[in-house]
Amino acid sequence: MHDSKRWRLICYDIRDPERYRRAHKRIKGYGDRVQYSIFRCRLDDRQIAQLRAELAKIFTAEDDLLIIDLCPGCAGRVITTNEQEAWNEPPPSFAVVLGR
Repeated sequence: MHDSKRWRLICYDIRDPERYRRAHKRIKGYGDRVQYSIFRCRLDDRQIAQLRAELAKIFTAEDDLLIIDLCPGCAGRVITTNEQEAWNEPPPSFAVVLGR
């Protein structure tokens, strides 16, 4: 199965605090916060379209959204100071859950 998920850098500037909180909460469900209004998300094209549709309901004309699609080579060259997880290694495609 082809993994079409890629790292996306999602940046936004929202002038209204209430809209900011709603957008922040929505994006947080898709990825990890890198900086105040910047998230990194590993998403496929369908998921990014879904996120954009959800944000369109929150954003107004005065707000800004920037989504940067990172190829694997570019993602592997990302430099951060307090990195928690490498950008060049995809997360596992499955999880083992043990139960009784």
